[in-house]
Amino acid sequence: MMSSLLKNSLSLLLVLLVLTGCEKKEFKEFYERPAGLADPIYQELEAMGKFKHFLACIDKAGYKDILGKAGYWTIFAPNDDAFEKYFQANGIAGVEGMDAKTAERIVKYALVYNAFNAEKLADYQSSIGWQPSMAFKRRTAFYEGVQPLTINGQERLVINSNRNNRSGDDYYNVNDNNNKYVPYFLSRYFSGKGLTAADYNYFYPNTAFTGFNVAGAQVINRDMVAENGVIHEIDQVLAPLPNIDQYMASQEQYSKFKAIFDKYMVSYLSNAAATDKNSEITGVYNNVYVKVYDAGLMYSPNNENYLKFEDNDGQQGGYSFFAPTNAALDTYLNTVLLEHYKTLDALPKEIIYDFLNAHMWTNTVWPSKFASTQNSFGQGALFNPASDVVDKQVLSNGLFYGTSKVQEANVFSSVFGKAYLDPKFSMMTRALTTSLKPILINTGIKFTLFLVSDEVLQFEGFRYNLDANRWEYTPPAGGATLTGTPAWDKLNRIINTHVALTDFSDVENSRGIIETYNGEYIKYSHNTVYSTGNMEQDVHADVLDVKTTANGTVYYLDRLLREPTQAVGIHLKKLAEAPDSRYKRFYEYLSKTGIYTEATGAILGITAGSPYTLLVPDNDAIEAAIAADFLPASPTSTATEDVAKVINFIRYHIIDKGTVVPDGRKEGGYLTLLQKDNGDPTTVQITNTPGNMVVRDMMGSSAAVVTESSNRLSNNTVIHLLNGFLKFDR
Repeated sequence: MMSSLLKNSLSLLLVLLVLTGCEKKEFKEFYERPAGLADPIYQELEAMGKFKHFLACIDKAGYKDILGKAGYWTIFAPNDDAFEKYFQANGIAGVEGMDAKTAERIVKYALVYNAFNAEKLADYQSSIGWQPSMAFKRRTAFYEGVQPLTINGQERLVINSNRNNRSGDDYYNVNDNNNKYVPYFLSRYFSGKGLTAADYNYFYPNTAFTGFNVAGAQVINRDMVAENGVIHEIDQVLAPLPNIDQYMASQEQYSKFKAIFDKYMVSYLSNAAATDKNSEITGVYNNVYVKVYDAGLMYSPNNENYLKFEDNDGQQGGYSFFAPTNAALDTYLNTVLLEHYKTLDALPKEIIYDFLNAHMWTNTVWPSKFASTQNSFGQGALFNPASDVVDKQVLSNGLFYGTSKVQEANVFSSVFGKAYLDPKFSMMTRALTTSLKPILINTGIKFTLFLVSDEVLQFEGFRYNLDANRWEYTPPAGGATLTGTPAWDKLNRIINTHVALTDFSDVENSRGIIETYNGEYIKYSHNTVYSTGNMEQDVHADVLDVKTTANGTVYYLDRLLREPTQAVGIHLKKLAEAPDSRYKRFYEYLSKTGIYTEATGAILGITAGSPYTLLVPDNDAIEAAIAADFLPASPTSTATEDVAKVINFIRYHIIDKGTVVPDGRKEGGYLTLLQKDNGDPTTVQITNTPGNMVVRDMMGSSAAVVTESSNRLSNNTVIHLLNGFLKFDR
């Protein structure tokens, strides 16, 4: 008889065999291809029966095996009617008339990495997840790689840079093939961006916008699922689009604009990694050169990869490029950029950077968004889409507009441009760039700019030491040299005095007073201009020339508007000492108080560098103040009460931290230097119209500025004469 142990062993073996058979069956059922699963892309195209030309292209390109098996693709498949139109347009009998390279270009450009139905194509595949309605491009399988090119008469192997080179050395990544993108246009994206069919038809006037277009093609059938991707049927054959660099090179009408890039912004740099990679592919060792654009440009026009802030950012953004025609460029060069230079070679490179970058947007400028889409200068595209654009293209890495005029960059068209584009004003350009350039180039604000040449600045003792990278100042009459920050602070105050935040366009035929950028005032009269510093030295600047710009008037002066060296008390004293001066009595009281230092002209409470307005009651008003007991009868009284009256009276007639003149520009409440016994401030109210300014005091009384005797310049201060005095309550 069989032992019990043997029986148990045989039973266990039988159970294991049964279980193993069940597991194999379940494994096969789980992993075998489901009966209802669609075939791969190639087989699906075959089954549809209307893609025989495209399938022949796939065969010739060597992609049958790839598309007939695994993978994960989106394919924009041209139908047979699309190929028939393509054959006719290109004079080809059929796919058999194509070379393998052409077939490969068509197939690889139709292939998009990863499978996307129409709904997902409109979304940006960002690093933080899907961003809805933000995408209009996808990376294709097509790239160009190394190409033969003649450079300066020598045959070279060249590959495009695949980065924007903004750091000066990050221009090429050997692991990035610089794949081209294919653009598509979906209703959901257009709605999200505030675009309409007109934006599409601006580029493709012969194709109706259906809500799902791929370049100039319509999508006939969408979202056809295959085992290895998604098929979208289109009605045109799409060849790989050129990038901005390639398209500009192919068009003679932009050859002069391209020549500026080629001469000043392009380098061909030998690259070991690119050379090694090409040698592995070809089996031949030849140096490969990367076509590199200068780091000073906003982007590299041959880079397909957009900004590369993250891997897929090309899905939702692209460059925009405005290229003036040869005729438009010649006109602008001759009348603007080269007005003071003989050749482009003589231009500072910064000017060339600015000129080119003004035509380059690092975002997508849609036709309906010219005015609102700003470049790096804060300007929209200054073109009329209907009349100024002679050529418009959707390219692989952005939008291209050929234009009948240049983009008039604000750095050139503004008041700043008159200094920037003239080598005689290089020092003032440097100073304005440091302190005021972003403001001065704003063409939405009006300015008056008074320009002085390098020769004038050097005569006044200023120079810029290029070796030490600093400003220096040596007093013309002799003395210690200031360097670095002290020299710059001195010059900066002077430069600010040469800029007014209003356009004064008639200095030649009128007279008046102008508030400058730093709150100081200068005066002009019939083509002469002077500052407080000029007044102290009894000199003025003559206007040599005048030019109008997009945001104001530029006056060319023969002399610097100098900074003052004397305190306000010295200036008031000079006014008081003039024959029959109406300032005399006020100064008599001021000069006898303890808040005044006669030797320096300093008044206690007035801080150097801060603005003030001195409101001086005339002699008759002083007598009225005495009669009303706001002042003692004698300025020399030493009684405690009388001394306090004088000090309080003077302080109430000085506006603190503000300047105001009768030009109609400022009015309202102003603080004075006087404080009440409880520490509260005191105020005056100003009403102001051109040529007429009235001051109302705390007691409700008013005094008018005597305009013909006022607007006297002082150190950060303006002095006015009043026909009355101001009353206050302590």
